[in-house]
Amino acid sequence: MSLGKIHRHAAGPFEVDVWEGGAGSPLMFLHGYERHPGDAAFLGRLAQRHRVWAPEQPGYGTSIGSDEIHDLLDLVLFYRELIQDLGAGPVDLVGHSIGGMIAAEIAAITPNVVRRLVLVDSFGLWLDEEPATDPFGARDLALKAKWHDLANRPHPEPSNFVPDPDDPQAASLFQARNYGAATRFMWPIAERGLRRRLRYLTAPTLVVQGGDDGLLPVSYAQELVRLIDGASLVVIDRAGHYPMFEQEDAFIEAVEVFLSE
Repeated sequence: MSLGKIHRHAAGPFEVDVWEGGAGSPLMFLHGYERHPGDAAFLGRLAQRHRVWAPEQPGYGTSIGSDEIHDLLDLVLFYRELIQDLGAGPVDLVGHSIGGMIAAEIAAITPNVVRRLVLVDSFGLWLDEEPATDPFGARDLALKAKWHDLANRPHPEPSNFVPDPDDPQAASLFQARNYGAATRFMWPIAERGLRRRLRYLTAPTLVVQGGDDGLLPVSYAQELVRLIDGASLVVIDRAGHYPMFEQEDAFIEAVEVFLSE
């Protein structure tokens, strides 16, 4: 059952949509490279124990301010300001996909706003011996790589997109806008120096990985754990790049056990 709603929030030159709900210890969720998940069930479950904020990154959807972001540091400082404006910090920061890469940067550069860190199928590294699949490549290949069970994936995939009956191209433009925002930090490879900065992470860290993620092999999660002092790893079986959808119960259990430690 949903416990939240989306509202518009201004932070400096940025205006972003933020899903907000629940009560309890503060938690912020940073979405993946494709889209904000909207009113997804896993956010509602997290909101049963936490005050949850799930912002849409500037440049995605109708959130604005991406012209103020020239590099990852600009994005990190935006999130620092957003957390402070919301009166939320320090937060438990959960980042999925590109959101994991951003969350790790936030925790390394502005550690005062992060209590605990959860990285879910997180981009940010590159392994020459096992190259990651290009998420912007052939659509059918990327789609198959994302899911453990392609035939039973959520359809439509959870999103904050609102169809426009007067604009049949709205969905395509929405996806193109989101992909354009993602490629700034993910293309040609999603590596922007995070490896050098992980040594500065002090927040207790959990790495969660779908065991059948065809975009990012488990070796990427293992490398994150190797580079982050004291980090732990949970691999969720029968899940691809979106374990919060394919194995929601296992995902919630892993996150909640870690945050309660």
